[in-house]
Amino acid sequence: MILGARDRVILRRADAVVGVDEVGRGCLAGPVVVCAAMFDRIPRSPWVRDSKRLTANQRRETAVWIRDVCTSWVIVEVWHELIDRINILEATRLAMRTGVRALAKPGMEVVVDHVDLGDLGLPIHSFPRADDSYFSVAAASILAKVHRDSVMVELGGRDDRWDWRQNKGYGTLNHRLGIGRYGRSYLHRRSFKVSPVLP
Repeated sequence: MILGARDRVILRRADAVVGVDEVGRGCLAGPVVVCAAMFDRIPRSPWVRDSKRLTANQRRETAVWIRDVCTSWVIVEVWHELIDRINILEATRLAMRTGVRALAKPGMEVVVDHVDLGDLGLPIHSFPRADDSYFSVAAASILAKVHRDSVMVELGGRDDRWDWRQNKGYGTLNHRLGIGRYGRSYLHRRSFKVSPVLP
């Protein structure tokens, strides 16, 4: 399915549509990453869809294309210290609000993947699984995923005890084995419950 029809409906009444999505909300380590991506027109692409449905290579190649065709975009990272202080939902909401404010201008509308952003002085539409039905949100999810994966690969290259280059911070068996062997790192979210696997 090629996305874009619902975004084009918004663009009949708005100057631009901004899609907002997050990656890493369920991870045990590393940041939650939000992207807000603005479009004043919606090009056609069979590759712009929920980032989880693409291979890593497809995501990277599509991300380059998205950055070329979108009007503007912004990435916001929220790290473990703030996640532990205010909880993951509020950290995600804060990042999304920050991303929208960075791009905000009169005449634009926002579509977000199922998070209530409150009043930002703009029309905001929040739908479950918006990355499956809105081009702008799917594009934002791809940019966020590519960015976050690169961060976790770099962190895993510095210290491979938790296998972050492979698991990107998610609670895989190898990740939990690392926690069982070495405990948590300073990059782990202390507020998250973890079931470590003992070697």
